[in-house]
Amino acid sequence: MTSSVAPPWTVVLTDGQHALIEYGVAVAAFCLVAMLTRMWSARREVGDRYRPAVHASVAVCSVAFLSYLLLAFELHEGYARRGGMWVPTGETIGTWTARYIDWSVSVPLLVVEVVAVSALAGATAAWAKRIGGAAAFLMIALGFLGAVVVGGGSDFTALLWLGVASSICFVVVYGVIIWTVLRSLPVLPAAARAPMTSAMLVLLVTWFVYPVVYGLQGIASGGAVTVTEHLLLSAADIVSKVVFGLLVLRVARMRTAADVLARDDVHPESIWIEQLRQSEGASRPLPFQP
Repeated sequence: MTSSVAPPWTVVLTDGQHALIEYGVAVAAFCLVAMLTRMWSARREVGDRYRPAVHASVAVCSVAFLSYLLLAFELHEGYARRGGMWVPTGETIGTWTARYIDWSVSVPLLVVEVVAVSALAGATAAWAKRIGGAAAFLMIALGFLGAVVVGGGSDFTALLWLGVASSICFVVVYGVIIWTVLRSLPVLPAAARAPMTSAMLVLLVTWFVYPVVYGLQGIASGGAVTVTEHLLLSAADIVSKVVFGLLVLRVARMRTAADVLARDDVHPESIWIEQLRQSEGASRPLPFQP
């Protein structure tokens, strides 16, 4: 077992490999813009009770999109084309740090999204957000130390042990999400249970991509590996932020419709999902004027 590794930002790329990374980054960025537009327009489609989930998704997409702009800039400035190859420069490490900057903010917010549409309330919901959010941030921060900071990302020992510490936080985050969803399912309206379960599964399965890529850094290197890592991370970001966010939005809209039908809330607009009306619109009562 070697004690040093070659970080992905130190690898020389061919024209095709560099173009593939650019393609993945651009597609992810455009998907995030589309999702940001959708969630911003949807902020009034859900009741006040579930609106924090929409706000969290807007924040996630905004942060992720800005980080992808930074990543694209670093990808352009971080390589110099020489002799038909793309040679890393001193700025290339930014193609990796930009992702960790994004995850440090967006991953805790994804936990907030889950809790915001769950059946948890009061101190229990606050506890889930705090524990899950803190564990999510520590998971990313420890991974960043091991993959980038300690030894410049080339120290296998640091990569290994900080990866283990990050994995402990990973388990805690998984535990909070699974507990939150399983505790909520019996209470949720029947129509909201399937998308809530799907949202959980999408998030939990997609998040496995990140430790896999982290592990690849310690056992393999080369142009093909670097391209694979970038494409996997871009795809995982799309699924965990866009697909997951759309499922959470569906849960929020279903719960809003159920609250209106149960007369637990008043929503000014009709709620439509897949061209089927879920609830009638209702005007909010005007404030009392003497």
